[in-house]
Amino acid sequence: ASCSMDHTCKLWDLAKHKCRLTLRGHVDSINALTFQPFSNNICTCSGDKTVSLWDARTGLCIQTFYGHLNSCNHVAFNLRGDTIASTDADGGVRLWDVRMVQERLQVNAGPHAANKVAFDRSGTLMAVASDDHSVKVVSTEDGGLLSTLDGHDEAVQAVLFESNASMLITAGSDNTFRVWA
Repeated sequence: ASCSMDHTCKLWDLAKHKCRLTLRGHVDSINALTFQPFSNNICTCSGDKTVSLWDARTGLCIQTFYGHLNSCNHVAFNLRGDTIASTDADGGVRLWDVRMVQERLQVNAGPHAANKVAFDRSGTLMAVASDDHSVKVVSTEDGGLLSTLDGHDEAVQAVLFESNASMLITAGSDNTFRVWA
């Protein structure tokens, strides 16, 4: 699957090298996408300030989540697939309950853009990569800031928990990556 500035998401048949399905509905660039674990659904986030859930078999939009006040930069599912985290250009992070179709938690990660978000394996922690050169580790239960990881000289563009959650890996615009234990 790919996302695009032309407001679409495309699903590709890799064997035939052809587009299988085009998802249409956003009114601005689609900035990120992710597959929902254990399902046929894709989640997208857009410059139109929305997060949408799509059925990848039919191309139909299942649900759209509203609430961001600025462009959405990234979207991620927890491992169970019942919670979506989305980030925006104002430093906001929102957690969405997929089953209840509502916002579960709102976190302010600072005045700088929140570029990426990742859940740990348990789903109780999330790491937020920020334009302020830091990574914030936040509780998904109450939104409390657990720690701020400083070390990059420029914006942090990527964040990922290692599979057994013993390390956090970050990458920044300073052309470095960091491994946090």
